[in-house]
Amino acid sequence: MHTIPLPFFSNGHRLDADLHLPDGDGAGAPYPVVIPASGFQGLKVIHPERFARALTPRGYAVLAFDYRGFGLSEGERGRLVPQEWAEDLRAAVDRVTGHADLDPGRVALLGWGLGGGAVIAAAADDPRVRAVIACNGIADGYRSTRNMHDEESWKSLLKRVAADRAHRAAHGRSEITSPWDIVRLDLDRRTDAYVDEELYKAPGFGSGVTLESADYLLRFRPVDVVHQIAPRPLLIVHGAENRLHLPEEARDLYEAAGEPKRLELLEGKGHTEWMFDDDPTFRRVVDLIDGFLAEAFASGTAAGTG
Repeated sequence: MHTIPLPFFSNGHRLDADLHLPDGDGAGAPYPVVIPASGFQGLKVIHPERFARALTPRGYAVLAFDYRGFGLSEGERGRLVPQEWAEDLRAAVDRVTGHADLDPGRVALLGWGLGGGAVIAAAADDPRVRAVIACNGIADGYRSTRNMHDEESWKSLLKRVAADRAHRAAHGRSEITSPWDIVRLDLDRRTDAYVDEELYKAPGFGSGVTLESADYLLRFRPVDVVHQIAPRPLLIVHGAENRLHLPEEARDLYEAAGEPKRLELLEGKGHTEWMFDDDPTFRRVVDLIDGFLAEAFASGTAAGTG
C-alpha cells in the first residue's frame, strides 16, 4: 500500500486525509475510490485505515480522513455532529473526483457505525457517489441512542441536553461531557471491552463531546433520505447480535431504501469485536464489499439484491 497526504477543505476547515493507493507502478489508474467514514469518536487511523489495508490489495484507492474537530483536522474540538460529517464526506468526494489518478465515475462511500448513517445522508443528494455501504449503521439517531440507555441515564441525558440549549443560547457555548454519557457502552459488554482494549490505543480517542452534539444526534434520521440513493446500489451489513446499534436499525434502512439493495446480517456477531485485520468475519465482510463494488461499478447502477 502506497500512502500520500491528501488534505482537503470542508466549509473552510482543513481536514487531515491520506490517500492509500495499491502498490505498483500506477498501471491500474485511474483507480476506483472508496471513502470510509468513521463512527462515533472514530479516527482515520482506526477503521478507515483498516479498510484501506484490506481494499488496496484488491485494486481500490482509499481516502481516509478525520472529520472536522478530530485528529489533526481543523474545527471545534468536542463538536461531533453527523449532519456536518455528511458535509465533510461531500468535500471528500470533491477532492477525489478532481485527482488525476482516481476515477470520478467509480466513487463509493463506506460508513461504520454512526458513519453508516452519515454516508447515507451524504450520498442521498450527491449523484457522484455510485455505491453506498453501511456497516453497523443507524437509521434513527433518537431511537438508537435511547436503546443504549437505561431509564435513569436516558432521562438524565435529555434533561442535560434541554438545559444546555438554554445555556448556549445565553452564553454561546455548550457543555463538554464524556462521550460515554451520550453513547453508553457499558450495556454492550463486547463493544465496551473492544473499545477499552483496542480503540484507546489511538491518540485522542475518547475525548470530550459537547451536549450540543447529542442534540444534533437525536435529530439525525438517515432513514428519511435513504430512498434517495436508488437507483444506485446500497449494501447494509449489520451484526445480528449487535447490542450497541440494534439490528432494527439495519432492517429499517433496508425497508425504506429503494432497489437495488442488499441486507447482510452477520449471525452471532456484535458491533465491533470482529474488527481485526485477520478476523474471519472482517475478511468475509471485505469479500462482500469487494463483490458488491465490482458489480456496482461494472453496471453503473445496480448490484445484487437480497
